[in-house]
Amino acid sequence: MIERPPDQPWLTTASDAKLVVEACFSARTHDALLYPANLPPAFFDLSSRIAGEYLQKWRNYRIRVALVAPAGRVTFSSRFGEMLAEEATRGAFRVFETREAALAWLEELGDEAGGG
Repeated sequence: MIERPPDQPWLTTASDAKLVVEACFSARTHDALLYPANLPPAFFDLSSRIAGEYLQKWRNYRIRVALVAPAGRVTFSSRFGEMLAEEATRGAFRVFETREAALAWLEELGDEAGGG
C-alpha cells in the first residue's frame, strides 16, 4: 500500500491521477491511502470534474483508494455524497473517518483479491 503524509499536498491538477497509479505500480500494490490535503480542493466539488477524472483513471488501473476524511474536515459539494454511494458499490473508492477503518477496508479487499 502507498500512503501519503496527512498534511502534504500531492495532487494538484486533473492529470495528476496518474501519480497515484505510478506510485502504486512502483510499490507493487493496488492500494492507496490518501488524505484530503493530498488532493486538490476541487476534487471535492463534482462540478470541477476532477474527482470523476481521478476515479476513472484509478478504476482503469484497478487502483483502490481509501480517503481518510473525518467529518468536518472537508466540505463536499452537494452531489459528492451521491458519487460516494455509487462508488461504494464498485469497491474502488471510499471515504473513512479514521485511518484504522481505511486500512481494514483495504486489507479486506486485498484478501478478497488474493493479496493486495
